[in-house]
Amino acid sequence: MAIVRRSPLDPYPVTPGYLATRNSALHIPPVQFANMKFKSDEVYGIVIDIPMGQTIMVTMVCFINGAANLYFNNGSEYTGASTKYKSVVQAARNLVVNATPLKKTCKRTSQFPLPVAGKHFIYMMTKRGIFKTELDPRTIQQDSKEKRVVYYLYQQVMGALRVAQLRDAENLPEGGKKA
Repeated sequence: MAIVRRSPLDPYPVTPGYLATRNSALHIPPVQFANMKFKSDEVYGIVIDIPMGQTIMVTMVCFINGAANLYFNNGSEYTGASTKYKSVVQAARNLVVNATPLKKTCKRTSQFPLPVAGKHFIYMMTKRGIFKTELDPRTIQQDSKEKRVVYYLYQQVMGALRVAQLRDAENLPEGGKKA
């Protein structure tokens, strides 16, 4: 069986379900968070497309209420951790609340392409629209402070989700002792 290598400039293979879920996440209206106070120019949600190798890409979705989910281009997903783990809620909320300063360097968009060449695409949702930026993790140290902060914070969310996923696999509650 021949191994087919894809070029870093080729789009990632995706399932229709993944595209539908990603599109839904990008269009969750701020009214869903009416019980939370935030200004019209503040970020209430963030969608980050993260390439993770030659064929796998994950989209991380976080909202101001602490919800955080992962959707993979192959149709897999990891959802619901924020209902069980405070650490996920805290990390996700911290990311969203601290993303607003980055928005000032972003461009408003209504187009949501998928990344290529290892770049991460970041979409920030506000009451005034969706704003986009991208970063390359290989050169993050040369980027603005705002990009470095958001990059660090979404790595924290990813770490919290990974710990939650491992706890789920072992049937461990957040405290660490077997249920």
